[in-house]
Amino acid sequence: MLMESPDKSSSSYQLQSPGLSSSTLPPSVTRLWRPAAQRNLRNQWSKLASYKSQWVSSSSAGRSHATSLVNTDLSLRYIPSMELGVLSDMLDLRKKASAKLLKQQELYRSKLLSSYRDLVAVLTHMVNTSRSMRCYVKGTSSSPLVQFSCSSEDKNDAGDGGGTPVFAFWSISSFEQLADELVLMFTSELSLKRLLVVELFTTSCEAREVNEFCWLNELYPGEFDDLRKCNLFSEDTGGPVSPRLMAGKSDMPPLKLNRQPNHENLQVYLTTWLEELNIDTHRIDEMFAILEEEMHVHLS
Repeated sequence: MLMESPDKSSSSYQLQSPGLSSSTLPPSVTRLWRPAAQRNLRNQWSKLASYKSQWVSSSSAGRSHATSLVNTDLSLRYIPSMELGVLSDMLDLRKKASAKLLKQQELYRSKLLSSYRDLVAVLTHMVNTSRSMRCYVKGTSSSPLVQFSCSSEDKNDAGDGGGTPVFAFWSISSFEQLADELVLMFTSELSLKRLLVVELFTTSCEAREVNEFCWLNELYPGEFDDLRKCNLFSEDTGGPVSPRLMAGKSDMPPLKLNRQPNHENLQVYLTTWLEELNIDTHRIDEMFAILEEEMHVHLS
């Protein structure tokens, strides 16, 4: 569920993340912890801003390849009924044109799959980054030389500085909750885009290839391992999590792929890809504006 939008005019907006235990650090260590935590948060959010831009680029490329794939598919459908005019006497013209379009179709499928893999990779980086917000004491806090790390060496160290505000008002858990909200948007959108990829592949492939591109099959080797990292694989069903709209209250009904969608259906698929219905760009802009105010850094 999306959090309520904060008041941008107040940098004291607080996020709560119940259930996380805080570690208590000696005051002398806390004074050293804050600058290290600040550097880490700036780095992690800069990465998230970069991944957001990479997503836009990969999504745009995917939409372009999907459009080319749809146009090629429609051309193949219309070739048998096309009026050839003065070219009607050319032997095997339809056959040769169809063969060339089939090769183009295969190329665009490959490019669309490549763009989808890029989106999966971007989301994986986002997930990993969202889990790297904490700053842990390296070694023991009693050591004369205190160092910090992104990984925990002490089970009693929660990496949050005991709930201490890192910059002005927010604790580590507040930054984590905002990162979770951001990642959830892209996670939901990737699942929806996977549905569109499967549908477009099924539409454009030969009948004997249909089973290769069903929802429960990997689209590329190792895809399910990648989806597990993004919490998009269900061990219960043995397949990817069903797509849903962020504004919806339930998952979509059981998937029924359309073997021969009409022109209007295909246009809806392309528009759905373009609009990115699960990504609230206004909310994202708002989030980064609030973060920049809190951290005193330019992120986008």
